[in-house]
Amino acid sequence: MDYLSWFPARITELRTQKGVSARDMSLSLGQSESYINKIENKRTLPSMAGFIYICDYFGITPQEFFTIDSPAPQKAKEVMQEFRKLTASQLDHIMLIIGDIVGEK
Repeated sequence: MDYLSWFPARITELRTQKGVSARDMSLSLGQSESYINKIENKRTLPSMAGFIYICDYFGITPQEFFTIDSPAPQKAKEVMQEFRKLTASQLDHIMLIIGDIVGEK
């Protein structure tokens, strides 16, 4: 995988899901207003500390950031937190609904 191309696209994807502009995210991170734009346009990469702050901003871990098969890691984390509150019977119902959504019989 070409992580140098994937990395900026991942930030764009997560930022868009969060519904914030690159400028607003940059300022929220305490950076110049063009910080995220420069990363998303492959003109720079964040430092390791900058990357940790970016993950924290999205409410995810670095591992979740790099989990390629999870397009919305923050939403998945929220769903898992709610799942932990359900009974086994309720989880069975949810699994039937998920199966129906993804087309499993």
